[in-house]
Amino acid sequence: MNKPVLGITMGDPSGCGPEITVKALLKKETYEKCNPVVIGDSRIIEKAARVAVKNNKVKIHPVKSIAECLFNFGTIDVYDLHNADPEKLKIGKVDAMSGEAAFSSVKKTIELALANEIDATITTPLNKEALHVAGHYYSGHTEIYADITGTADYSMMLADGELRVVHVSTHVSLREACDRVKKDRVLKVIELANHACTSLGIASPKIAVAGLNPHAGENGMFGREEIEEIGPAIETAKSRGLNVAGPVPPDTVFAKAHGGMYDIVVAMYHDQGHIPLKVLGFQYDRAAGKWQAVNGVNITLGLPVIRSSVDHGTAFGHAWQGSANESSLVNAIEYGVRLAVNKNKV
Repeated sequence: MNKPVLGITMGDPSGCGPEITVKALLKKETYEKCNPVVIGDSRIIEKAARVAVKNNKVKIHPVKSIAECLFNFGTIDVYDLHNADPEKLKIGKVDAMSGEAAFSSVKKTIELALANEIDATITTPLNKEALHVAGHYYSGHTEIYADITGTADYSMMLADGELRVVHVSTHVSLREACDRVKKDRVLKVIELANHACTSLGIASPKIAVAGLNPHAGENGMFGREEIEEIGPAIETAKSRGLNVAGPVPPDTVFAKAHGGMYDIVVAMYHDQGHIPLKVLGFQYDRAAGKWQAVNGVNITLGLPVIRSSVDHGTAFGHAWQGSANESSLVNAIEYGVRLAVNKNKV
């Protein structure tokens, strides 16, 4: 089988995106799984290589089309948009040039995927404030993808190893998140969760749906969302042949999933799903004074293209120091490959 072609966005060049991209593409196993190409500015990637690698012997290969890519380990192909001047780069700061470069890299990557020139898209961090300063008023990657692809029903899935969580709502206030727990939305996210798992090769996914309230409402004592909205969504999903359990109390559902009882958990709001994933994936070493691991993958479900991403920000405070951890990007690439391979089998 031909290896899938993965388009990796440069991210906000003022942050850690270029550095972790170089580090991920310096792993031979990356090229054994896929054919990667960076979408961004070749000059920024070349500068990042000098920071990321001692005795730098990395070759940067600028291209203007996917057909020009070499896909050889030791040479990083860059679909060169010439969109960020390294001499004007403001490292670790919110900047309009960097925000514009991050946006244009994402936009081109989506366009290449829609044109079937690449099999999956992998995104590195952008800064929301820099995006806004550049005149692009999105709250993040997910909304950019939804807008450009014309997608109305989508959701965020986080994964660390075999623990997966998909969200009913994400970037809204907690008050609004509670108001968004409605049967139709919960049912749609259950269906997206099921499709995500089958796309990863899981034949009959076991789906757990978390409750919204403590103890999943305790039969209405602590709230009625489980009775009036979540429960009916689960029953409808079951009637459609899906293997769904719940509402499961949110204080135990993630431990059960981590132990292998479920393949994926439907969380009701942003932090309910993010906190358990980051407790597992983010490992800070107090003695060393640094993060030893920043694992976790962010996947957008419901899109007509594959999008897998790191699950961390631009790390402005540590950018361009040679210390950025690429583990989340490596994981995102692995998930992108799995999704692309299974898609190409259909």
